[in-house]
Amino acid sequence: MPQDLPNTYRHPLPNGLYYDMVRVRPGVFVMGSEDKEAFDWEKPEHLVHITQNYYIGVYPVTQAFWKEVMNGHNPSRFQGEDRPVEQVSWQDIVEGGQDDSVPAAFLTQLNQNFASEIPDYQFRLPTEAEWEYAAKGGHKTALSPVQEHSFLTNGHPKAAELYTAYAGSDQLKEVGWHDKNSHGETKAVGNRQPNELGLYDMSGNVYEWCQDWFDSNYYEECKKEGILEDPEGPDSAQSRVYRGGSWSTGPRLCRVSYRGSWRPTSRYDRIGFRLVLAPVQR
Repeated sequence: MPQDLPNTYRHPLPNGLYYDMVRVRPGVFVMGSEDKEAFDWEKPEHLVHITQNYYIGVYPVTQAFWKEVMNGHNPSRFQGEDRPVEQVSWQDIVEGGQDDSVPAAFLTQLNQNFASEIPDYQFRLPTEAEWEYAAKGGHKTALSPVQEHSFLTNGHPKAAELYTAYAGSDQLKEVGWHDKNSHGETKAVGNRQPNELGLYDMSGNVYEWCQDWFDSNYYEECKKEGILEDPEGPDSAQSRVYRGGSWSTGPRLCRVSYRGSWRPTSRYDRIGFRLVLAPVQR
């Protein structure tokens, strides 16, 4: 990939498939929420500085993409090439070996067999901070230095003043499939409105795994740092973070600040994932 990074990237796959990605530029944002809908583990609001460029998928990983990488295997309940893959665990994606159906991790297969033309980059799951930054609009809604200073001195502006409740709108029906409009199933990706970065399905359709371990008190520690740079979550815990809401959940769980967790071996028909492409850490 050229040093002068393009704003979009289309990663080619065999059989005419591709995965579209958008560049997210560095910036500072307010992570978490303290509005009336927020759960305790979304609090307190705190500043996070994303210091590096990264690319994030325009859509969740589809069943067609998963099958191409995983030799035709498709675990999804709701079958459809353009629907998001679901019933995949964090372990299936990152580590593999959970059982005979997924002997090798999706990311291992993808990076080894389908990414030779970008040797200095690798695909991975987004960190929780990268996911929320992108969902809230990324660099297009990043704080100015004046806003950063104001937040650190008096706690304003609040997240509710800066970002829409859902990824791209305060009206969930415009941007997401949820329990009131999904008719009890996933939908083909990209059929609602995108957010400010051009990302689809960040609120609803399927939850999305993130890289981080989950700790309900983690944000309390983050707040103490002032401006936290590129957080990667707790060192260890029992469960992994998921984000974004799903076809089966109500609006409260589809908000951009909502965070939930499941054990890394969990496979459910309401969870999939989205990819990040970033420089290899050497």
